[in-house]
Amino acid sequence: MTPDDPRPFLEELFRIAVAEADPMRVVPRALPPRPEGRVVVIGAGKASARMAEAVEAAWGPCEGLVITRYGYARPCAGIEIVEAAHPVPDAAGVAATERLLALVAGLGPDDLVLALISGGGSALLCAPAPGLTLDDKMAVNAALLASGAPIGEMNVVRKHLSRVKGGQLAAACHPARLVSLLISDVPGDDPAEIASGPTVGEESTPEDARAVLARHGIALPAKVRAVLEGGSSVVAPGDPRLAGALTEIVAAPSASLEAAAEAARAAGCEVRVLGDALEGEARDLAVLQARDALALRDEAARVGRPILLLSGGECTVTRRGDGIGGPNAEFVLAAAVELDGAAGAHVLACDTDGVDGAAEVAGAVAGPGTLAKARATGLDAAAALAANDAHSFFAALGAQVVTGPTLTNVNDFRAILILPGT
Repeated sequence: MTPDDPRPFLEELFRIAVAEADPMRVVPRALPPRPEGRVVVIGAGKASARMAEAVEAAWGPCEGLVITRYGYARPCAGIEIVEAAHPVPDAAGVAATERLLALVAGLGPDDLVLALISGGGSALLCAPAPGLTLDDKMAVNAALLASGAPIGEMNVVRKHLSRVKGGQLAAACHPARLVSLLISDVPGDDPAEIASGPTVGEESTPEDARAVLARHGIALPAKVRAVLEGGSSVVAPGDPRLAGALTEIVAAPSASLEAAAEAARAAGCEVRVLGDALEGEARDLAVLQARDALALRDEAARVGRPILLLSGGECTVTRRGDGIGGPNAEFVLAAAVELDGAAGAHVLACDTDGVDGAAEVAGAVAGPGTLAKARATGLDAAAALAANDAHSFFAALGAQVVTGPTLTNVNDFRAILILPGT
């Protein structure tokens, strides 16, 4: 692996970052010996089925039910794996959540619930608040996704329209002992934000949820307004039903970025990690990082070795056009436009779960020749960016990064490589 061959090099760094967060790697080291007595394994998220597989590899067959995204199931001997829709919930997710709640009902203080939670759980663990239907939640979710709202704000709304988020799943497990293992896909690794915090206490209020919807210009259907004006059943952090519950983050973006950074240093790069919790509009962040890269070309030439900029976090896209896009592909396209064919500058951005926005594609890669190749094939990069059509643009150039389900989820991975002497 050498930076002299930029695309394979950047794709290998991405693979290293994903492998660092593989549940088969991180879950077993967080598990004690299997306890005596009844153990019930529950969970939700894009990584939850792989997490369940890892639990059974360590403990043997277990009782339980885990909800994951369509196409993300894994073979388990005892834990039932149910697939449902993401990012907008569906009836399969609602039915599976009801079954999960029934499974933990009636447990006693000698029983243990092991909750496996990862990104994507907000949509997959779906139990509409009383008075709401699945269609109501789908409409609100779709509007939030299109609005460009940060994930933290989206989750505030989701919690107060749910019977399971914001600590309510933990309350449903009481008085059983509860241990939650989390894979973080949120900036800052706040357990209350991962999958909307079903097993940890929640401090926000229905008023906060209404403020998010108003800030992003999302009209409130009458039934949603009635729920948000009638209070909420989220569980406060000091609630006695949460007493004794244990929560551990077993994989986080920072560890994946550091694994990639270590590999890049070993290959001769000077590495600068810009942060693992960067948020904002994908195209705006791309412009800032592309300008940083351009400013480093002289330094790369002076030190005589490549400089690599790494970052993580979760960008958003405010949908303005009708194309096929996603925050990582849009980041790469906006960066390519800003770099404008600059010699020696290469960029990759991918979602570590293997799915970027509206396409079953992890992300994309671009280099100095990307815009020239696009023009030669009749593609207009600026027009594609305006239409939020980054995936179509990179598909036509053969510049998409396709992994299939990675079975983990530690947010976005972005890398800009500046080669010296080019």
